Amino acid sequence: MGPGAAPGAASAAPRPDPEPQPVLSPLTTAAIFLVVTVDPGGEDTVRDLLEDLPGLTRAVGFGSPDGALSCVAGVGSDAWDRLFAAPRPAGLHPFRALDGPRHRAPATPGDLLFHLRAGRLDLCFGLAAEIMTRLRTAVTVRDEVQGFTYQDVRDLLGFVDGTENPVGAAARAAVLIGEEDPAHAGGSYVIVQKYLHDLDAWNALPVEAQERIIGRTKSGNVERDDEGSHVTLNTITGPDGAERQILRDNMPFGSPGRGEFGTYFIGYARTPEVTEEMLRNMFLGVPPTSHDPILDFSTALTGTLFYVPPAGFLDDLPPLPAAATAPAAAAPAADPSPAEDREPDGSLGIGGLNPQNR
Repeated sequence: MGPGAAPGAASAAPRPDPEPQPVLSPLTTAAIFLVVTVDPGGEDTVRDLLEDLPGLTRAVGFGSPDGALSCVAGVGSDAWDRLFAAPRPAGLHPFRALDGPRHRAPATPGDLLFHLRAGRLDLCFGLAAEIMTRLRTAVTVRDEVQGFTYQDVRDLLGFVDGTENPVGAAARAAVLIGEEDPAHAGGSYVIVQKYLHDLDAWNALPVEAQERIIGRTKSGNVERDDEGSHVTLNTITGPDGAERQILRDNMPFGSPGRGEFGTYFIGYARTPEVTEEMLRNMFLGVPPTSHDPILDFSTALTGTLFYVPPAGFLDDLPPLPAAATAPAAAAPAADPSPAEDREPDGSLGIGGLNPQNR
């Protein structure tokens, strides 16, 4: 009993910080990014999978502890109220598309994100297969990308990626929700985008021109002072002048046979506002720069925002909303949409990414 405490009063122990999902795990050499939407009536199946996901990940990775298999699950804005009778995370909303003077960041469907990481692709593949075995009748796959480490952590443009990632306490402060939204403390937000690169045009540039666009030297990865560069436009400061950071875990992907070369952008942050400001700078520009010059060689094909709940949330999900447990009403007749906007399976038709193949 401390000084001044009332007789018989017990000193309150500090409440431990909620354990996050493995968003702060070290970078790995392999990843799979899986984005799905929940079909009508699929809510129970999805919830069962989410509750089992930590155990499923342990089971798949048990025989290969050095493989460091992990999986982060995120929930999109449209799915939250269908899956959980719980207060919405303060920053959860649909991805906001950006239409710039020359380039566009589209918003694309996504109710759930599974970010699988390991030191071996076969572990990611095995876990993704188990997840889809459980979900196949309840979801529609919107995007699936297998990422890999390229050379010495470079993207397919030839530059080192993720140099400015925060580490340690700085990473936790940048990525994990705190007292500003106590019901969701320990959670995070993640924005994902798939970019396709025009490598023929990029590789035709002199290295000096490439370095001015990126804002770093290509061989030594040293930051340059180039106004309007990719690095400059993605440096965000708060009212106090301190830099506001996100945690990137970008991965190259591609298919040389189809002429597809890309980067899967994935950025975790305590609030989506930081990543959204970066994207506004890139696509809408910061005068006198009209847009990020890297976009003249890289096209955004997807864009989705997810909330990543803390680990304990998956162990004990909130109840299913009452609307989801009520008997389903007869669905109204579908509004026909132009055939060219959809593939026969209802997907966005982005499996073949090369514009010449679309």
